[in-house]
Amino acid sequence: MGSAVERTDEHVREYLIYRGFTSTLKHLDSEIKTDKEKGFRVDKIIDQLQHFIQNFDLFGLKEYWLYLDRRLFCRLEDVYRPTVNKLRTSLFRYYVINTIQRTQEFFQKQALELQGQVEWREWFILPFIPNPEQNPTFLPYFSRQWADTFLVSLHNFLSVLFQCMHILHGQSLQKMTSLTEENEQLRQMTPEKKGETGEMDLTAENPSEPPDCTSSSSRSCRGGTEGGGLSAEQPFIKLSQEEYGEHHSSIMHCRVDCSGRRVASLDVDGVVKVWSFNPIMQTKATIMSNSPLLSLEWAAKPDRLLLLGSGVGTVRLYDTDTKKNLYEMNIDETHPRILSLACSPSGSSFVCSAAALSRSGSVESVPRLPIPVSGQLLLWDTKTVKQQLQFSLEPEPVAINCTAFNHNGNLLVTGAADGVIRLFDMQRYESVMSWRAHNGEVYSVEFSYDENTVLSIGEDGKFIQWNIHRCGVKQSEQLLPQDATGPFVLSGYSGYKQVQVPRGRLFAFDSEGHHVLTCSSSGGLIYRLTSGEPALESVLLLGGHKAPVVTVDWCSALDCGTCLTASMDGKIKLSTLLAQKT
Repeated sequence: MGSAVERTDEHVREYLIYRGFTSTLKHLDSEIKTDKEKGFRVDKIIDQLQHFIQNFDLFGLKEYWLYLDRRLFCRLEDVYRPTVNKLRTSLFRYYVINTIQRTQEFFQKQALELQGQVEWREWFILPFIPNPEQNPTFLPYFSRQWADTFLVSLHNFLSVLFQCMHILHGQSLQKMTSLTEENEQLRQMTPEKKGETGEMDLTAENPSEPPDCTSSSSRSCRGGTEGGGLSAEQPFIKLSQEEYGEHHSSIMHCRVDCSGRRVASLDVDGVVKVWSFNPIMQTKATIMSNSPLLSLEWAAKPDRLLLLGSGVGTVRLYDTDTKKNLYEMNIDETHPRILSLACSPSGSSFVCSAAALSRSGSVESVPRLPIPVSGQLLLWDTKTVKQQLQFSLEPEPVAINCTAFNHNGNLLVTGAADGVIRLFDMQRYESVMSWRAHNGEVYSVEFSYDENTVLSIGEDGKFIQWNIHRCGVKQSEQLLPQDATGPFVLSGYSGYKQVQVPRGRLFAFDSEGHHVLTCSSSGGLIYRLTSGEPALESVLLLGGHKAPVVTVDWCSALDCGTCLTASMDGKIKLSTLLAQKT
């Protein structure tokens, strides 16, 4: 976009010189020098922002960002608003760090605007800390790595935005006009159809119809989809739906602790939020890591401890009450990706899945390699913080994607990149059975409520229930839509696509194990488990999301339960349900 504007400016100059319009040429050059958009050159815009910072010009910085917001950012879809807000917050933090001697002046001027924002709550103490660059909370922001990451992120965001300017300006007005005309035609046709048929739209009068059904998901809500038909009875009433919006990038994991009091959520930027939702939604702790984080798991005893697995071969034990790291365990340098963590119900040990890097050497690879990478399954003692043993993985060491204990910790089930499910006896620490479950990787696996079966979702898009007393015997099988199994895709302007492979839990059960919550493109979808065909019957679409849901969890207490659904735009929805007893 910038080069095209420069070429256009040159053509205009040539024309003015050819015609002898020297006075107009001087005005053009003068206005180009004061052009706030800098000819849509990203490097010039970033230079201007840094100029304001270097000159301690907070007012100029705010006014310039406000101009960019009104001129450019406001034209974006709502899904990109969190990204703009995150960049604005990072810009002001960048200003604070680079003008540390005037920090108190910054907060005096910005107090009214920032005091209600959660992301600035911890920053008001900054002017009163003697050496803030040594404080654990602010240490990452004083690093060169954080500054470089922010400037590169801002540069990339503006570059993509300017490449899409022809869409923002050229097509939006035409599309809006077309939609307005179409809407008016449909509105005029509605009373004519009513007179001809004598029928009204029943969806508005049917109280049993899920209120979140939209035109894009009406098939899945009314039955006849791959995921099963709609049940005639509604087992749950959705009482409310709240949103947790403190993340600014796609969610990878979202888990409730054993007590049901706290939630830990991890996004692709490596930011972990620990928060509560009862009685009010409140962030308890924010964890930032210099290395990428890939997995998390709540400890069973005590439930305040959180296990965090990284992409550099370490597992961190974090105390969410004191907000301190208790231990950092070095797992294995040759297998640095900690893909899955599972804590024993007794709290005395945890299982850790470590995998080698992909062939490209990156932490994450999309699409995944056709040949599974090497991996290890390890047992660590929580108290001594030492490795107890390494499990044998037959026929060859392979990356384990997901792990789960049964209620007493005597059994462990795993799903691997080779499509095999393995069941381990945790008293003898050996595999008692294994079978090829999916054509492709196993993404998610859990024990059923009665623990006579295990259920799994794989890369082949199948949701399968397996009998653990008869090796490899299916009890039921259901083909799910791609938006329930992944890889998950978020589309943007000019064909841009963000792809995320499944990492977190893809399904979760209610308190009695009769219903299962899965992902979908617009929110969580609840099915009833059946013993016949189809194996799943849709009963309730929770809705509420504008981006694909990538991981779910279900916290149950008495007759009320809370469903957590987390999506690629960083939003987490908490849907409170009331179970209708029959």
